[in-house]
Amino acid sequence: MTNNIYILIIAAFLDYLIGDPWDWPHPVQVMGWIISRLTKVFLQLCQNSLTQRLAGIVLGIILIIGSGLVGFLMIKIARWVHPLFGIAIDSILLASCFAGRSLRAAAEAVLQPLTAGNLGEARKILSNYVGRDTQNLSQAEISRAVLETVAENATDGVMAPLFYAIVGVFIPVVGPTPLALAYKASSTLDSMVGYREAPYTYLGWFCARLEDCLTWLPCRLTVVTLALLSGKPMHVWQLCRRDAINDPSPNSGWSECAYAAFLGVQMGGTNWYRGVAKYKPLLGDAIYPITATSIQNGLQLTRYCFLLWLGIAIAIFLILPNR
Repeated sequence: MTNNIYILIIAAFLDYLIGDPWDWPHPVQVMGWIISRLTKVFLQLCQNSLTQRLAGIVLGIILIIGSGLVGFLMIKIARWVHPLFGIAIDSILLASCFAGRSLRAAAEAVLQPLTAGNLGEARKILSNYVGRDTQNLSQAEISRAVLETVAENATDGVMAPLFYAIVGVFIPVVGPTPLALAYKASSTLDSMVGYREAPYTYLGWFCARLEDCLTWLPCRLTVVTLALLSGKPMHVWQLCRRDAINDPSPNSGWSECAYAAFLGVQMGGTNWYRGVAKYKPLLGDAIYPITATSIQNGLQLTRYCFLLWLGIAIAIFLILPNR
């Protein structure tokens, strides 16, 4: 267990200092490649709703359990080569599960041209990170899209992987990395096939529901953490109870609403996807407009949450007997 907590700390520093360099291989890329190929095979072989649902279950089990198991075996082999090599591989793999620096870099990449008044460039860069149509977005809409991305991904990209890594710290045989990789696989599956639209309507249902379940607890803990950090926890919780329940997602609405309540801004509204308008419930009260400062504060909030959870994990480790 001692090595586990050190690996968690090292991984957190690696994500903060380095993040995910573009020219480095990344576990999510491997997951995405496997999901893409298996999805094509299953869609070709399964031609009705029942067989596609069953194929979706198989796809989810293969990717989630397989990702955790492969990570576990890689770490075991690396430790067999040399203990320090094992710690290095373990830490690097775990750091790849945290998207803190990547999320910050993505937001700042859009903010740079946006604050300079270059809306065309900001729209172009934003299109790399969101699914909505960006070509006609105003400055306010671009800012809202960035903050919504920051708030939503704070849970499934940063806090949920940390949650499962912390759980793994206190399971000596497993460790933090396999659990974080398994969650990352679930999140990747949801982002690739977890849609209600064809051709993923039936194939992706299991992956989407499972990801919702796996994210539910870390999402609520993130909301509680933000509420406590705000100094007005009842206000944040009441706004989430009022607005987040109207969002079709059981998690992203809560995450976005917590950030909106903390920052005094409003998220949600009409977005366009391939020329089709889709309305999302309004989250929070529009006390202030969403600005670059709002987005930077949102990123800072995510960092504070991450550090607080990390500190709590270290404190629990230190007070546990026979660790």
